[in-house]
Amino acid sequence: PRSAESPPISPPRQKETLMKPRASFLALCLAAAGFLFQPASAEEITVAVGSGFTTLDPYDATDMLSRAAAKSFYEGLFTFDENMKPVPQLAQSCETSPDGLVYTIKLRPNVKFHDGTTLDAEAVKLNIDRLLDPANHLSRRTYFTPIEKVEVADPLTVRITLKHPLGTFLSRLANGTVQMVCPSLLKSGKDVAFNACGTGPYVLKDYNPSERLHVVKNPNYRVAGLPKLDGILWRPVVENSTRAAMVRTGEAQFAHPMPAEQIKVLQKEPNIDILVQPSVIVRYLFINNLHKPFTDVRVRRAINYAINKEALAKVAFSGYARPVTGVVPEVFEFATKPGPWPYDPKKARELLKEAGYPQGFETVLWSGYNNTTGQKVIQFIQQQLRQVGIRTTLRSLEAGQRVALVESVQDPMKAGMRLYYIGCSNSTGEIDLAMRPLFHSESWAPALANEGFYKNEKVDRLLDEAIAETDRTKRAKLYDEVQSTIWNDAPWAFLVTEDVTGASAKTLKNFRLRPDSSYDFYEAELVK
Repeated sequence: PRSAESPPISPPRQKETLMKPRASFLALCLAAAGFLFQPASAEEITVAVGSGFTTLDPYDATDMLSRAAAKSFYEGLFTFDENMKPVPQLAQSCETSPDGLVYTIKLRPNVKFHDGTTLDAEAVKLNIDRLLDPANHLSRRTYFTPIEKVEVADPLTVRITLKHPLGTFLSRLANGTVQMVCPSLLKSGKDVAFNACGTGPYVLKDYNPSERLHVVKNPNYRVAGLPKLDGILWRPVVENSTRAAMVRTGEAQFAHPMPAEQIKVLQKEPNIDILVQPSVIVRYLFINNLHKPFTDVRVRRAINYAINKEALAKVAFSGYARPVTGVVPEVFEFATKPGPWPYDPKKARELLKEAGYPQGFETVLWSGYNNTTGQKVIQFIQQQLRQVGIRTTLRSLEAGQRVALVESVQDPMKAGMRLYYIGCSNSTGEIDLAMRPLFHSESWAPALANEGFYKNEKVDRLLDEAIAETDRTKRAKLYDEVQSTIWNDAPWAFLVTEDVTGASAKTLKNFRLRPDSSYDFYEAELVK
């Protein structure tokens, strides 16, 4: 899923290059020899994932998968523990000024980048300044616009000053964006979307966005005994049954997402562990608010009434999902529960008639995923909408197409999307980042992820007031009002909250799924 925090969660970021992935000379030789997907050693694993990658640059990755895999070779000042709480990683300590504006961060000493240079405060400043520079058009920049300036206090101390207090600032630093890239790479002129150099436990060996991301052990990693694996081959496999079969046959040691329809079957396999846990992943149907007939709120509400979310959860997700009950997941502080939208096709037809479409209309329905589950979802929605007179033509997008056709559109009026199935996952648990990237008018794509081009000045004002409000009671009231306003505007079709599912070989230990659909593989190892 896309990350809702990304601000959810994008100016051009080498989009044309993404459509023409490069392969190294070594990769071409391996392919010719027939060894492209063969692990290099018995201590290397293959991870089958449900989508291709969009970029290696964590500062520009709108999707959770790309940022999660990038943690193979990148580390940040902070990361999340198993409870999704921010903890130091490359930082050694952090002090916050009494007014909440200044963060003084001490770095771990003697941390080496993959090129042999030492991590220092200058490198941290270079990375964050690159993110903040609007000329670089990095999609994650908006999450960090509260930063006023970054200063070097001494070689191992960096001082970050904010424009206003932000209690969740450390969570933003921990969410997978602010990773430390080698200054040598940033200054080289090479494309960070296709090259990687960090401080992480693995080093990039080979990369093709739609086929593989291959990393191998960093022999000079700062933590003794880690990593325990010789390498990880991340392999995009969009077909659900193929992903499941790879774990069953041992071709892959981990697969995610796990096809919900096959979970009960795989649970009987003696050599496989099934992982299922609740998540903060929300699936929804973007509606293009700029184009008729979707400019009419009655049409948007009709679409919400037309879709049976309970049936969708059963048909496409085999019950490992439940209808969305609000604008943000219920687990978030200040979340309200105005829904779910009831299934009422009669009401949908009445609204369409009132809006001037008694016979319905024709439109296009895209999916941001080209995996099997995504196809099931849009086929189900197509059938539901047809019952109320809305006739759709389906199209499933690969990762590169998703970036080019939806996330990078420069002129909203020329966007080809009308109905668009996608999802988001907020890894910070911060309600502002669960809504601002998706609903604020300043977040229209390509700046952020408001890809339906929704605009309500009241929503903009409430979001801006709420993030600056320090009184908890007043803040709760503001967020309650903004959520009810969004819900009634129906800028999307609110669908389901999906469980995180995966499958692991029993011999693979400490490779875990997170509630935001990312991974913890820091101490992953193979055991006999």
